[in-house]
Amino acid sequence: RQHEAPRRVKRAWVIPPISVSENHKRIPHLLVQIKSDKQQPGGVIYSIKGPGVDEEPLGIFSIDKFSGKVFLNAMLDREETDRYRLRAFALDLGGVTLEDPTDLEIIVVDQNDNRPLFRQDVFTGRVVEGAEPGTCVMTVDATDADDPDTDNAALRYSILEQGAAGMFSINATTGEICTARPGLDRETMGVYNLTVQAADMSGDGLTTTAMAVIHLEDINDNPPEFTKEEFSMEVEEQAAGVDVGKVFVHDKDLAGSPSWLAKFTILEGDPEGAFAIRTDPHTNDGVLSVVKPLDHEVRDRFELTVSVQNERPLEPSAPASPRALATVRVRVRDVNEAPVFRENPRRISVLEGTPPGTAITTYTASDPDTHQIQTLSYALLYDPADWLKLDPHTGTVRTKRELLHPSAFLQGGWYIALVLARDDAEPPLSATGTLSIEILEVNDHAPQLQPPAGVLCGRPGRGGTLLLGATDDDRPPHGAPFHFQLSPQHPQLARNWSIARFNVTHAVLAVLAELPEGPYSLPLLLRDSGTPPREQQQLLNVSVCHCGRDGACLDGALAAATAGAGITLGALLIILGSAVLLLAQPCASKPLPAPQDAYDINQLRHPELFSPRAKPPLRRDAPLSSGTPMAPRKLPSSPSDIEDFINEGLEAADSDPSVPPYDTALIYDYEGSGSVASPLSSIVSSLTDEDQDYDYLSEWGPRFRRLADLYG
Repeated sequence: RQHEAPRRVKRAWVIPPISVSENHKRIPHLLVQIKSDKQQPGGVIYSIKGPGVDEEPLGIFSIDKFSGKVFLNAMLDREETDRYRLRAFALDLGGVTLEDPTDLEIIVVDQNDNRPLFRQDVFTGRVVEGAEPGTCVMTVDATDADDPDTDNAALRYSILEQGAAGMFSINATTGEICTARPGLDRETMGVYNLTVQAADMSGDGLTTTAMAVIHLEDINDNPPEFTKEEFSMEVEEQAAGVDVGKVFVHDKDLAGSPSWLAKFTILEGDPEGAFAIRTDPHTNDGVLSVVKPLDHEVRDRFELTVSVQNERPLEPSAPASPRALATVRVRVRDVNEAPVFRENPRRISVLEGTPPGTAITTYTASDPDTHQIQTLSYALLYDPADWLKLDPHTGTVRTKRELLHPSAFLQGGWYIALVLARDDAEPPLSATGTLSIEILEVNDHAPQLQPPAGVLCGRPGRGGTLLLGATDDDRPPHGAPFHFQLSPQHPQLARNWSIARFNVTHAVLAVLAELPEGPYSLPLLLRDSGTPPREQQQLLNVSVCHCGRDGACLDGALAAATAGAGITLGALLIILGSAVLLLAQPCASKPLPAPQDAYDINQLRHPELFSPRAKPPLRRDAPLSSGTPMAPRKLPSSPSDIEDFINEGLEAADSDPSVPPYDTALIYDYEGSGSVASPLSSIVSSLTDEDQDYDYLSEWGPRFRRLADLYG
């Protein structure tokens, strides 16, 4: 089988690209004639298809179907479509294809019909003043819609207008604008407006223009300068925190910038720092003010040297300022000033009991106005107790009456008064001084024995002790500690009696030998700790009773009745133990328990049935010198009267001024077992009475078992 040779297209049917210029105005215009090699006797029918024929845009191209001539029917725009690709067909009269379709390409040739266009109408750039030549500022750029491969779109840039200085240049190809010469000075010209041009055809074609605005940025190349070399001001004395005046400066740099903002310094003339200077942020002037009060009498004028500079350092290339320093003269005006108490408050000490009319101090003020002749007068502004008298001319303070302790007008031993000093100017001015008077305590009272009587067992060791106390009307340090001793004038007392210190206010009287019953008067010497100490001899009335085995008086009722305000150490233990037991009882908010069998209410109703004596007991707890107590009270006739009976007894005990308030009916009994109260661990455990016998505590029931273990 023979291979078919490649099919050869007839040369007449191959159509080379056709070029036509855009904007061709002769319409219709013959572009080309196509022709098929297969010419038929009856003829050939030609047709074309594609964009510009039967596709958008329609009607631009057409063909004579019998001759094959292709025509241009409309003006072309290369910027819209730069080429068209069509298909040509050859058919016989019957519509049968004679040739394969062939390509018909129409190329639109560019014309320079578009001007260059800048991307914006105004370009903005910034450069610091004083920039070196060749410093690039900004770039302007334009576009051209023509064919970029032709000179129709080849752009060139230039500066048409920038003023006479010619400070800037532009790169013709890139449009970059740079400084061309030195000497850019913002203070001379702060903004440059350049007119720039772009032209196609490499600068010979169509053109367009735009504006390039260049702002010069300020640098600190101009120092601030005072407007004059000297400034004068004045201010009143004693004024502080006030403005005195302004110093004015001028700076050519940009207002409001750090290169313009001034900073002032006081170099000389103000060693005490009485002045300050700040910058007014709006005007850039210096504001001088007084920060410490000025005294005309001390110094009536100041001459200050003030310098000025910028917040930002000056450029090295900037010239030095001949007016960077100025002299400011300030005059201090004299005004009336109030008197002054140099010592305020004035503190003095006065002994209590100082007699009336005694001069205790002279409290005066001084007038700062030494250049004015003025007289000061004085008055008491505050004297709450009316204790003082003040001389209005000399300021001498005297007592009007005795200053004594205690007083409601004393605060911690101090008396406070206020003194007013006034000058005679017009209008007058005054000042107040505080006078603090310490009333010194004087040791003018000796300690007093309290109580002056007591009762104790006449046998050493058990019940043979009595607790003594003392009081002193003087305040510390003229009171306690107190010293108790038997009178040195009666040395024989030391054979039967001894006194030992108990604490700073009490002592313990003890029997050294067994003594018979009866009253005893012991002269005691009591001394305080004042300076100098005060002492006084006093009598202590002691009743010695017959002692029982437990160290108490055999007749319990008699011992209770004859017990004075002084108490034995054993009784002190019992009282303290009872107080602890009372505190340990259940809270009062709980229901009261039913009466126990141990408490017999009949003793309150019929005490005569339970007393071994026919007559009511007499109280023997009063001093030996006291009178016979009142007769027995009427007994209650019914249970409802028992409360009144008890209250009357309590009132009788409280109203007795000679003894402590011991109740007239004290009934003790065992309250039963199983109580929730805690055991007593220690009562006056600091006492060290080794010679005491506390075995009897074991007989008092389980409540005192702990005490019996500790002291038995």
